[in-house]
Formats: sequence, structure tokens, C-alpha cells
Amino acid sequence: MATLGRFAPVLRSFFRRSWSVRFLRISPAVGGGLVGCLVAGGLLRYQGEPRWRLLTRAGCSEQQKDDPSPVSSTSMRRLRFNQFASVIYEQELYMTPRGFLYSIMLEDVDRKFQKKHLTKAVMEKMLAVASKAKGGSNLFRGIGDNGLISYTEYLFLLTILTKPRTGFHIAFKMLDIDGNEQVDKKEFEKDSDEPSTTLQAFFFGRKGQNKLQYREFSRFMEDLQAEVQEMEFLQFSKGMDTMRREDFAEWLLYYANEEDNEAYLENVRRRIPTGESITFEEFKAFCLFSNNLEDFALSMKMIAEANKPIGMAQFKRAVKIATGEELSENVLDTVFKIFDVDGDNCLSHKEFIGVMKDRVLRGLRVRSNQGVSGFWKCVKRETLKGAQEAISRSSRSPF
Repeated sequence: MATLGRFAPVLRSFFRRSWSVRFLRISPAVGGGLVGCLVAGGLLRYQGEPRWRLLTRAGCSEQQKDDPSPVSSTSMRRLRFNQFASVIYEQELYMTPRGFLYSIMLEDVDRKFQKKHLTKAVMEKMLAVASKAKGGSNLFRGIGDNGLISYTEYLFLLTILTKPRTGFHIAFKMLDIDGNEQVDKKEFEKDSDEPSTTLQAFFFGRKGQNKLQYREFSRFMEDLQAEVQEMEFLQFSKGMDTMRREDFAEWLLYYANEEDNEAYLENVRRRIPTGESITFEEFKAFCLFSNNLEDFALSMKMIAEANKPIGMAQFKRAVKIATGEELSENVLDTVFKIFDVDGDNCLSHKEFIGVMKDRVLRGLRVRSNQGVSGFWKCVKRETLKGAQEAISRSSRSPF
């Protein structure tokens, strides 16, 4: 309680400056009670409703590691899901397959209409479409707005996009709870007996009667990756059969830090001749490499710790070790011309790995906060989250 007492004045000051009660349109009579809720909301956050977990300094310290912060990244993904979700059914928000593709390719959505509320009849029609759909690299584009994707499925699909092929079987094993080499509807989603989303109807049939085999699951993962790769290639090639090398550089740097981007783009302008292109097959090979980034980064680290320069030969060998495939000389030359900061024909591998992580996670990577200032940023962020939770759930608040 003493700690809470010392912390309360800081929070009061913070909310006076950053988030006024007037902005929330709450009367002064409940202001004191609200501050109490906000304090608790900041120090306590949901970890699977309805239980609560204390947010300690150790909890914030965990978010300061090199790996993306679970809390922050979850918040970013939830915000992005809400941004591109366009339909509501039984008070739950859903994306459509088209909305999922847009969320991968676009930073923002120009929504001119309110989110649509679906009737049961419309939802049933959507599930019938999904249960009859044919797999392939046009699945999501074919279904378009005629389907439903839940938030948990959105996270599942994001994970698929970053999985190397060696991880497909591990992903399947995680779903195959009873270990019988097939997944049924209840293993995939326990909330209902019959499918309630597009993915469930596609995998298990309209009545949930089918079993999902690994071969079908693996093909679905490959097809989804291929579909997104095709969409991104067409986006940056402006619909052409080949992509200019400078367009490839723009795609690669799309989610990179803006301050660093200027130097990289200057390298593109000075070093990459116009009129040279990258084919879709070359692009796909690079995407395959990017999904094996962890193994590649380990190889790069070993070379760097041996005090050896990372030239094109070393880079090419590390790619081969990580993926079993080779990148074309065209792509390799483009990468080196972008990230060879000193002009010595060697790669600045730390910067390259950082840009690649942003590219693979499509802007959803959360950078770590360091030291005391990082801790207070964490507290501020969690306080805002807790307040928003308390307000949105005021009708059933535990306070």
C-alpha cells in the first residue's frame, strides 16, 4: 500500500497532463473513483479474463529484452486487427479474407463506411462458401469479403507468414493435441461444435466433420505464403511481370526506421543502375530466405565473432546453409549495394538483420526500452491500457 501511495501522485499528474477527465466526458463527481480505477488498471492488467496479474517492475523489465515485447506486440496486433476488421457478428469483431490481405500490405485503410453487422443467414452463407472453396494461392482473394477471420486466427495466420518450411510440422504438432497425426475441429477451436469462421469451415467442413491431415495443413501454409508474396510483388512491381531493383529495395525497406532509410535509399540512387529487374522467382527465393532469418543471423554472428568481414561469398554461403537454396547474383548484388555502408564490398550485417526483422514481421516488431526511462514508458503504456479496459468494461468492472 505504501508503494501505491507514492505512485498515486505521479499518476494524478500524468493524467492531468496527458489524458484529461474532460476528454473522457466523465463528471467530476466520479473523478476520484476513476483515478482509483486507473491506478489499479495501470498496475493490473488482464491475462486471460477474468483473472488479473500484477504488473511489477520485473514485468516491465521482461519487456526490455531483445525479443519483441509480448504485451506491446499483442497490443499493436490487436490495434491492427481492429483497424482492418470490417464486420461484426454476435458482438464479435471479424476480419474478412480481403481485410487480412489488406492488413498485410497496407499501413492504413480508407474506411468510408461503418463496420457491418451480419445476420445469421449471411454468416451461414459465408461458411458455406468457405467449406466449398478450393485450396491454392488464390484462396483468400477468391473468397474476398465473403468470409470471417477471428482475432486468434489472425494471429495464427501472421505466424504462418513468418514460418520456415522446417517449422510447418512443429506448428501442426502444436495443434494435434492427442498426437494422432490429424487435427479435428475441437483441437483447433473448442468453443463450439460447428465451425464459426472461414478457416474452420475450410479445414473441417460445414458441420465440422472433416479431419485435417498434415499434408493439407502444410499445403495451406505454403499457399498462404505464396498468395501474400504474389500480392506484395504485384504491389511493388506496379502490376508488371518483373520488379525493378529499386522497387525491390523499396519493398525491403518499407518497414525500416525512417532515419536509417535515407542513407539506404541514397545508396540505391547512387549504386543501382536503372533498367535492371528482379523476377518473381528471384523474389520468392528471397522471401524463403527471410523466413529462415534466425538460422542466417546465427551464421552471420559466428562470422562476425571470428572477426571476418562479411563479403558476398560469406553471405551467399550463410544463405545456403540456412535455407538449402541460393539467392541469385542479381538479388545479392542489390542487397550489398543497399547495406554496404562503407563501400568496401562488405555487409553491415547488424543493420541488415534489423531491417529484415522489420520486413518479416511487417512493422509489428516492438523495439526494447532500456533502463529506468524504459520502465516508466512501460508503466505509462500499461496505465493507459488498464484505463481503457476499465472504461470499456465499466458495466462489469471488478471495482
